[in-house]
Order: sequence, then structure tokens, then C-alpha cells
Amino acid sequence: MEFSEVVGELLLVAPGDFVRARTERQRAVRKDDRALATRIGGLRKPAPAAWVVDLLVHEAALDEAIDLGPALRDAQASADPEEIVTLRKQRARLVRGLTDRGAALAAEAGHDVTRAVLDQVAATIEAAMMDPHAAAAVRSGLLVRPLESVGFDGVDLDGALADPDAVPDAWSGSDAEPIPIDHAPSRQRSRRGGDHGDDGSSATGSTRASRPTARRRAAEPATGPDDDVPVPDRGALRRAEADARRASREADAALDAAEEALDAADTRRRDLEERREGLAAELERLDRDLADLADQAERLRHTRDDAEAASDRARAELDAARDRRRT
Repeated sequence: MEFSEVVGELLLVAPGDFVRARTERQRAVRKDDRALATRIGGLRKPAPAAWVVDLLVHEAALDEAIDLGPALRDAQASADPEEIVTLRKQRARLVRGLTDRGAALAAEAGHDVTRAVLDQVAATIEAAMMDPHAAAAVRSGLLVRPLESVGFDGVDLDGALADPDAVPDAWSGSDAEPIPIDHAPSRQRSRRGGDHGDDGSSATGSTRASRPTARRRAAEPATGPDDDVPVPDRGALRRAEADARRASREADAALDAAEEALDAADTRRRDLEERREGLAAELERLDRDLADLADQAERLRHTRDDAEAASDRARAELDAARDRRRT
């Protein structure tokens, strides 16, 4: 089984059961494929909003909303106010219905979500409608964090997917042209390496090939055409981006470790609570037994006192009878 297939299944597990399910799957494949087991072990727990979006994707509930995206982008590009108003109303209706459906799916899975989580779900769906890269990421069903569209900037997809290699159409960069996304779910297409044209070439690959390579960028002058207009140091920008990405991965790893520790602590707490409840029930039973024994002891003391009094009377009668016999 491919990593993306395993991930697709695990991301549908309710958040409270995710760590346990991930550990079970990792152990199940470790004997046959240690590399796959290692990748599964490194899979981060999805944020609640991303989990809800993945549930909606699994149900194929987002197609209509995402298919509305190109029309919205065209209307904004043409600055058609009437069309924009109409499409925005349609978008609001779709997003509202989808958040309600997402809340219902989460409840059916045994994990109720908050209003804040549903707001993130709505923001993620809207981001997928406004950015084709985000649309590909959302449609993959491999989302681990919510998305947000800010102004006219592209949606930040760094760290948003559990397996970015499985979704080449979700690649985005500051100088990248938007990659066309068709209206069919992209997950299966992505696993084959992207769409292919009539000549067998990859659409994604051709788009990436048209981008400047790192070597060509490094060879570009540090100033503009007039040699007096400074341009950003692209090497420094790339290093800063790499540092930020590394810091993000480290923060994600720390978050995963904290979540696992929290899950372990919760499990330990539940075990102790169950044990305490068991001990409390045992203590209550012992208290009842002690009360019963106290009552029984009291009754036996009365019986003993009565027997002792009877014995004293009998002994007195015996002594009296002996005295009478002697006289």
C-alpha cells in the first residue's frame, strides 16, 4: 500500500483516536516495510478543521463549491460587480451548507466541533475556491491544517498536506504561474504523476520546467536593468524561507510530541479514574461489610450476655440445690 493511501485512511479517523490508529498501522507494516512504517510514524495529527474538510472530501461534498472557483476568479478579474455579488451569494450559501454538513459528519464520528473550528472549515473551502493550488490541496483529502485566503496573495500551502509529493498541482511559489486544475478530483491523477498531454508530457512538469532554476536565479544580477534599482537578494530570501520552513517543521514536531504526551496522559488519567472508581466501589462494599459485621457483633454480644446471665443463674440454682441436699 502506498503512503498516500495509508494517510488518506488515517486522516479520516476521529482526532481522539488518531494517535492510537497511527501507532497500530505503523506496527502492522513495520515487519514488511520499515521505510513506510517510519513515514507513518512521522505523520502529524490533523487539525480538527482539516479533519472535517477531509471528511467532506471523502463524501465528495466539495465539488460544487470548488467548481464555482473559476467563475468567481473570472468575475473578480473582469470587475463585474453584478456577477461578483451573485456568485458571492452562491458561495455563502454553499459554504454555509458545507459547514453544517461537516459538523454533522464530525458528530457522527463521535467528535463534536466548535464554532471556531467550523469558521476555519469555511475559510479553507473559500481558499480552495479562490486559489487553484489550494483547490488541488483540498481535493486530495490529505489536508492536515486549515487554509486561509488573504487578499490577492496565493494561499500558503507550506505544511498543509500530509504527503505533498502526492499532490503536484498543489505546488505554489512566489513566482509561479497558477497551474490549471480540472474539475475532477485530483487525488488519483496526482498519484500518477500529474495530467499528461497528447505528447505524454506532464502538465505539472512542463510548468515547473518553465520556472527559473536555482542556478539561473543565482546568476541574475543583484540590481535592476538600470543598475541603480536594487532588487531583493533571492538567495537570502530562499534561505529565510528555508529557515522558516525548518522552524515550522520543528514546531510541528514539537506539537505532535506534545499531543502524543497529552494523549498518553489522558489515557493514564482515564485508567486511574477507572481504577479509582473501582476502588471506591470496593471501599463502599467493605464499608457495608464492616457495618454488617458491627451489627452482627452487637447481636452476638447480647447473645453472649444473655448466655452468661443464664449460666450465672444456673450455677446459683446448682449451688442452692447442693446446699439443700447437704442440709
